[in-house]
Amino acid sequence: MSSGPIPISDEQRRARLGRRHLLAPGGRAARVEQVADAVVGLHATDAATVYLSACARLAEPSAAEVERALYDDVTLVKLLSMRRTLFAVTEEFAPYVSASTARAIAVKERATLLKHLREFAEGWDEARLAETERAVLAALERRGEATTSELGADVPALRETMLMSAGKPYEAKQSVGSRLLRLLASDGHVRRCRPRGSWLSSSYPWAPVAQWPDVPVREAKAEVVRRWLAAYGPATVEDVKWWTGWTLGDTRKALADVGAVDVALAGGGAGLVLPSDTEPVPEPEPWAALLPGLDPTVMGWRGRDWYLRPEDVPALFDRAGNAGPTVWWCGRVVGGWAQRPDGEVVWRFFSDVGAQAGAAVAAEAARLAGWLGEVRVTPRFRTPLERELSA
Repeated sequence: MSSGPIPISDEQRRARLGRRHLLAPGGRAARVEQVADAVVGLHATDAATVYLSACARLAEPSAAEVERALYDDVTLVKLLSMRRTLFAVTEEFAPYVSASTARAIAVKERATLLKHLREFAEGWDEARLAETERAVLAALERRGEATTSELGADVPALRETMLMSAGKPYEAKQSVGSRLLRLLASDGHVRRCRPRGSWLSSSYPWAPVAQWPDVPVREAKAEVVRRWLAAYGPATVEDVKWWTGWTLGDTRKALADVGAVDVALAGGGAGLVLPSDTEPVPEPEPWAALLPGLDPTVMGWRGRDWYLRPEDVPALFDRAGNAGPTVWWCGRVVGGWAQRPDGEVVWRFFSDVGAQAGAAVAAEAARLAGWLGEVRVTPRFRTPLERELSA
C-alpha cells in the first residue's frame, strides 16, 4: 500500500537551489553557457541582468566572458519567449525555446504590428510588411551587421513612424524600424550584436542568423519543462504555468510527457519533480549571493514563501512584479543591495542574520565591486529599497 507522495522540506528545496543554481561557491561555473543551462535561461530584458546574473555564478566573474558567449562565439542567444520576456539561452537549447514559445509569440507580435501599421501609419498592409522584411534581411546580408538607423538608409520604410494614442497626453511616435526588427528577432531571423558603447548599452546592431532546426511543438514543450524541473523542482503546476506563460492544458500535457511525479511540499502543498529526482541532495556549504534585478532565481517560482518573506516583497519588487537586487543567505532572501554613484556596493538586511552571514555578504559585495570596476549599474526596473540604498 502506498504511503503517499514523498515529502520534500523547505530546507531541501533551499539546498537544491544553492547547488543547482550554482550559487554555493564550490559549485560555481567556468563558462557562461554552463550558467545559462543551470538556470534554463538568463533574464535579458535589462541588459545588465545577463552579466550580473552570470558573474554571480562564475568562479572567475568577467564581463568579457559573457560578451564572448553573446557576441564572439554566439553560443548564447536572446529570444522573446517565456512570459513574453527576453531570455538569453544557449544555442543548443534555443530551437526548443523557439518551437515551444517564441514562435507563438512572434505570430501575435506580427498580428499586432500589422494592426498598428494599418491604424497608425499610411500605406501599410501584409504584402508591404513582408516586402519590407525581405528588404531588411537582404540589407543585413550585404552589411553583415547594422543598427536600425543604418538599415533605414537602405530601407526607407523603416524610417516611417506610427503616431500612437493621438491627441492624448501620452501620445507617442513609434518607429516602424524598431518594431519590425523586434519582430524579425522574435521570428529567429536576426540577432542582437555587440552594443555600440558599454555592455550596459541598449543601442546595438543586428545581424542575420541561420534558422534553427524544426522541433515538434509538443517535443519542445516537454524539453523545456524537463530542463526547468531539473533546475527548479520541486515546483507546483502553478509555478510551471507561470514561468512558461503557457495555458494550463499545455502545462499539464508537458508535465505528463516528462513523467513528473507528485511530492509533498511543506505546509501540505503538492509539488512535482522529475522521476529521477526524488532523493534528497546534500546541503551545500554556507553561501551568500548578491543577485541582480530580474535574476532567474528570485523570479523562478510563482510561490515564493519558502525563500522570500511576504512582508519583504514591497521593498524588493516594483508594482509590476519585477524583482530588484536581492541579498541571499543559504537559500533565503535576507535583504537588498544597490550600487551608489561612487561605485560602492551597499546592502541592508531585513533582520539579524548573524556574523557569518554578514561576513559572507561583505565578501560577495567586494567580489562584485571588483569585477564591475568603473562600471555603474542602475536597474531598468527600480524598486523602493534599491532607490533608497543608492541615493
